[in-house]
Amino acid sequence: MAVSYKAVSGKTYSLFGSDTSTDLYFRTIRTIADSLLVLCPDPRTLLLHVQKAGGMRFKKGSDYAPDDALIAHIRKTLHDALHAYTQAVREHLKGIPFSQRFDKTIGTKEEGYHLYMLEIELVNRIYREAFRKSDYKFALLPHCLRDFRPQCKSVPGDMEYICMGCTEDCFVRLGSRLLKKYGIEPYISVTTDQERLFRRLKEEHPNIGALGIACIPELAQAMRLCINLGIPPIGIPLSANRCARWMRQAYETSFSLEELEELI
Repeated sequence: MAVSYKAVSGKTYSLFGSDTSTDLYFRTIRTIADSLLVLCPDPRTLLLHVQKAGGMRFKKGSDYAPDDALIAHIRKTLHDALHAYTQAVREHLKGIPFSQRFDKTIGTKEEGYHLYMLEIELVNRIYREAFRKSDYKFALLPHCLRDFRPQCKSVPGDMEYICMGCTEDCFVRLGSRLLKKYGIEPYISVTTDQERLFRRLKEEHPNIGALGIACIPELAQAMRLCINLGIPPIGIPLSANRCARWMRQAYETSFSLEELEELI
């Protein structure tokens, strides 16, 4: 699929870094995951270490035993390799009100972004086959992916809004067309209560898989929610976070269609 990407900067991160493509980012995160899996061959155990490094608490009696040396190595490896993509985080944190510093999305620190990046990569590796084998597969695409030039003509569907394909360059249209090719139902996400939505879908479709496209903190958090509900998730991060939640007004962003097709 030949698509022209525009390198964009987000409020806190950009997967373009200083490049004109996000290809280097995806190669980098895969290389990091590969190198860490040499030290910790079980991806689920490695995922627990990544989540522990991010401050996740585990229930007493859990079989998980943290390896402090591995956690320290993960932190250093990620910072050295991924700082180029998250240089705007510190400036962003300086400018937010005190009340938002504890918001798990808006207040995410730079190390948190790096850990989320690796978490998304590991979750994709762990749950991709289960997702592919699901009887019903759906995807949520953020509204900020649409072409901002015309008025969006999406319409309400049985779950969320549905793209009507009104412009050629709209990433909602491009993503929806690709997802349908692989039997995945695409929807434009407008619901804020994702847990309620996912629970309802799980009741209607017991063997269900979820695909998310979102900014890095929100994608990682939604993946955790799906796992807790017994829904195998996969996802692709937005190239940059440029919606009104971050920048007071919405600006166009994108995601890698090539990476999406490779994943599904």
